[in-house]
Amino acid sequence: MLVYVIERTLVKLDIVLMPHKILNDSSFKVASRMKRRITIFLLFSACCCDQQAYAQLIPVLGSQRAGTAMAQFLKIGVGGRAVGMGEAFAAVANDASALYWNPAGIAQTSGNEIIFSHVNWPVDVRHEFVGYLHHFGKGNVLGLSATALHTDDMEETTEFAPLGTGNYVTFGDIAVGLTFARQMTDRFSFGVTMKYMDETLAEVHARVVLIDLGTYYWTGFGKSRFAVAVSNFSTNNIKPSGTVTAHDGTGTNRFRDFAPPTVFRLGFATEVMENEHHKMTTAVQLNHPNDNAENVNFGVEYWWNKTLALRSGYRLNYDEESFTAGGGVALPMGRFHLNLDFAYSDFGRLGNATRFSANLKL
Repeated sequence: MLVYVIERTLVKLDIVLMPHKILNDSSFKVASRMKRRITIFLLFSACCCDQQAYAQLIPVLGSQRAGTAMAQFLKIGVGGRAVGMGEAFAAVANDASALYWNPAGIAQTSGNEIIFSHVNWPVDVRHEFVGYLHHFGKGNVLGLSATALHTDDMEETTEFAPLGTGNYVTFGDIAVGLTFARQMTDRFSFGVTMKYMDETLAEVHARVVLIDLGTYYWTGFGKSRFAVAVSNFSTNNIKPSGTVTAHDGTGTNRFRDFAPPTVFRLGFATEVMENEHHKMTTAVQLNHPNDNAENVNFGVEYWWNKTLALRSGYRLNYDEESFTAGGGVALPMGRFHLNLDFAYSDFGRLGNATRFSANLKL
């Protein structure tokens, strides 16, 4: 509709400014029509390149929900491989990092695995993740995971002691999870995770039990598959508990509650090339968080001789996060197999984040 309005406006301008040419020269009419089409194309190209114009034409729905959920550490991506692919990993998820991305993905693994992941987050915050997969029975997998976000103790400051009071405040988050997944058929798998979360700031704690659900389906068209996963779901909000004492001696133990950071992921992945020496996987993922606007992730992974990997990704409709890149190496060690992965994430004005992960297949 907008294109039609613009084109009709340009037609009227041509009639007003050069009526004799338009009425007498048929070739001018064709050129004028082409000019209008080119003008519209350039206008829309400029709008797409200009973020402010893009926001005016296509508003970012859902961004008004920002800041309405607690436990944001649960949204920090795990594993150098997944993050290197732009976090478009729900439909790839075929290693131990699937404990975070899609619990159904652990049913795609072929043996027991251990994963260690470390993230250097902006402003000197560190994020750790460890997980273990154990296969039992036919098509059954059990997983254990633990997540921790931590930083050095922070010195307390007040309006009368802006350089510090000498008292230090502790901050840290932990989450532990138990995952079960089953391969129902050769195409369909499902998984579920129950996890306990504890967020600590000084004397205040926030605790809740959360659930992750996931499905994984091979379409039968080549190596394509799609996945649906819901992370950090709970019927209860998170309400802090504890007592905070002010400098005048008064204390409070009444806090408002907030929703957990629930995220719905819908992903699709396929191999666009696969032979003895080369393998390339592409993936796209739509995310619907309950505390922000919808966003889309794109990712690609290339393996050479099943030994060296290069990865890249892009995240669309994020405030600061955008480009990611990474690489990995596979190291056979007798009956064991070790994968080492690295990823870089661009956070715009906030700097960047780097991830290192090690995945040991037993």
